[in-house]
Amino acid sequence: MTELRPIRSEGDYEEAVALLETLWGSETGTPEGDRLDLLVTLIDIYESGRDPIDLPDPVDAIAFRMEQQGLTRKDLEPILGSRGRVAEILNRKRPLSLEMIRRLHAELDIPAEVLIQPIRPAKTAA
Repeated sequence: MTELRPIRSEGDYEEAVALLETLWGSETGTPEGDRLDLLVTLIDIYESGRDPIDLPDPVDAIAFRMEQQGLTRKDLEPILGSRGRVAEILNRKRPLSLEMIRRLHAELDIPAEVLIQPIRPAKTAA
């Protein structure tokens, strides 16, 4: 792959990665650096289409954000409702309402596309 072109097959991908290795470390603003930037973008587009990343489960996303921000279940009460309601949601017994999704998105900056997914059932012990 001497000229940059769309990556449409595994063979194209392997050629692009080989070229990437030769261009790695090229200085920004040089022709080689520009080719590297374009090549990284092409590879990223191909990999994203081939191996899409699944969105996290809404409850997992809430738990992750709670951990990140050091929040407790009590901190979720103004967003989700009563202590019982918070427990039902975090224990996967109740789905999120549209209003809860809006509040979680606004207050905790959790992407709405993550929150609108159905909550996966709790894993049972085998």
